[in-house]
Amino acid sequence: MTTFMTNLRARYAQRREHWAWYLYDFGNSAYAAVVLLAVYSAYFQNQVVGGANGTRLWGNSVGIAMLVVAILAPILGSLADFSGRKKRFLLYLTTITILFTAAMYFVQEGDILLGMVVFILAEIGYRGGQVFYNSLLPEIAAPEEISTVSGKGWAIGSLGGIVCLIIVLALILTIGGTEIVRLSFIITAIFFALSALPLFFIVDEKTKAQEMPPGENTFSITFKRLGETIRSVRQYGEFLKFMLAFLIYNDGILMALNFAAILGAVLFGMEQQQLIIFMIIVQAASVAGAYIFGIVGQRRGFRTALTQSLLLMIIAVIAIFFNTTITGFFMIGALAGFALTGVQSVSRALIGTFAPAGKSAEFYGFFAVAGRTSSFIGPTIFGNLVAILSARLIASGMNEALAEQSSHRWAVLSIAAFLVAGMALLMLVDEKEGRRQGQAATQPGAAVEAQA
Repeated sequence: MTTFMTNLRARYAQRREHWAWYLYDFGNSAYAAVVLLAVYSAYFQNQVVGGANGTRLWGNSVGIAMLVVAILAPILGSLADFSGRKKRFLLYLTTITILFTAAMYFVQEGDILLGMVVFILAEIGYRGGQVFYNSLLPEIAAPEEISTVSGKGWAIGSLGGIVCLIIVLALILTIGGTEIVRLSFIITAIFFALSALPLFFIVDEKTKAQEMPPGENTFSITFKRLGETIRSVRQYGEFLKFMLAFLIYNDGILMALNFAAILGAVLFGMEQQQLIIFMIIVQAASVAGAYIFGIVGQRRGFRTALTQSLLLMIIAVIAIFFNTTITGFFMIGALAGFALTGVQSVSRALIGTFAPAGKSAEFYGFFAVAGRTSSFIGPTIFGNLVAILSARLIASGMNEALAEQSSHRWAVLSIAAFLVAGMALLMLVDEKEGRRQGQAATQPGAAVEAQA
């Protein structure tokens, strides 16, 4: 009886930790939904800056934040592994995100520098915090539970984004005005803070601090580990081919996400409440996409599922170029939401199939770091391309409003270019051979066989 009660209490404690971890994602996703996707991006482009220059500066802001995180991520990863204080660093970065999200309330028309700075700092906190948040997963879930717990966290996180958007939408519909749009950033900060609190009180950090090797420090061990990981994965040719494809098509996905609200506002004149409804539809469709493409991946192969989801995403992006109605844009958003989450979830699953037994964490770590190294390129290209095209169209005699619309419409094709190039490279990846290389690495003579 005593053993039964002990096991029951342990299981209850573990479930509490799971839910505390889920709730952090619930609030974290509210930040992504309101700031990145539906509200702040369009507010900054249209109200704070205005015109094609607003799109350029938004793209540059996203690019700067991504570049800083790309540089910091390996260092933060080493801190997570060696410090034994993941929650403390997560608290610092979460606090940065919450404070600077709330500070977006003070950004008004013409406050360009302030608008860029508060967003960049909030985004660095958000992206940097994910390193420590993800590193807590193995501490709250057994190896056989990690996939299930991670999937539930993603689903509950998506729900958090939808709930926060509904709250903001209700306020905009009942009160209206720019003031309530700015107030939505304070609401989002509070929403994130309240959702994050259980993790810091309930989750117990089980991994103790590791002793730093003699003569090493955080920076030296970071670069040493990166070198070891790169040398380790060089023998897995199919994995490296997949990573090259991922680096390219993932930029297309990021461009679509970061500029969706701006495209809706500029091309179709959508108001803030319409943009929020649009993003709710995108997020709802994404849940179905992740589920269905997961099934396709299990039954027909992950590369097949990934190719199909990329193809749907390309169709959605090209459809934006030809579409002229708000109704059409809503339909395209549903298709894009269905496809893009399939791309993201299946990409992660494919890494797992290529990783040798006992090296999945190393492969996922390389996947995360490599993904961040290029993530600043696409948004920066899109924003600057819009500005260049708009300037040339105005110089040719086109009026400013029409030039802004035309430049955004043509720039959409740059998103399609990244997706098409990435999919073309993906077609060169042999999933069966990648699995074989991973399985061979656990057998005697694996390195020689994998290189053959």
